[in-house]
Amino acid sequence: MTDPVLAQLAALKNAPASALKAKWRTLFDTEPPPYNRRFLENRLAYRIQELAYGGLKKETVERLRVLAKQYDGKPGERPKGRSLRLPIAGTRLIREWQGIEHSVTVRADDFEYQGRPYRSLSAIAREITGVRWNGWVFFGLKNHRGAV
Repeated sequence: MTDPVLAQLAALKNAPASALKAKWRTLFDTEPPPYNRRFLENRLAYRIQELAYGGLKKETVERLRVLAKQYDGKPGERPKGRSLRLPIAGTRLIREWQGIEHSVTVRADDFEYQGRPYRSLSAIAREITGVRWNGWVFFGLKNHRGAV
């Protein structure tokens, strides 16, 4: 006997974009957003499981509300003095180097790597590789020709 939830999730991968959009309309009762296929698949998969198994616990929802109130700005707004090209605080940058995955967390005023604060991505790239790197290029935030 096949689990109908797993079957629905598996079907998302091979479904045409039009079918994903139709499924979105059914599950969310709204028009699908103009995002890429991967976003639609992931969000639909979450919604299918949420409907089948239940959503977040009330305690979790309340905790998220409390955390949201602590955020002192509008969604997508950056603190004053921060570069507009910096990812928002909380973003994780992941880079594999010589078979090892390295994860950096963007913070309000700096970056965290292996539990230590760093002022620049270049300093972290140098820590990882042992040679000077442009941190933006190393973590894929800027290509080698300078485009952001």
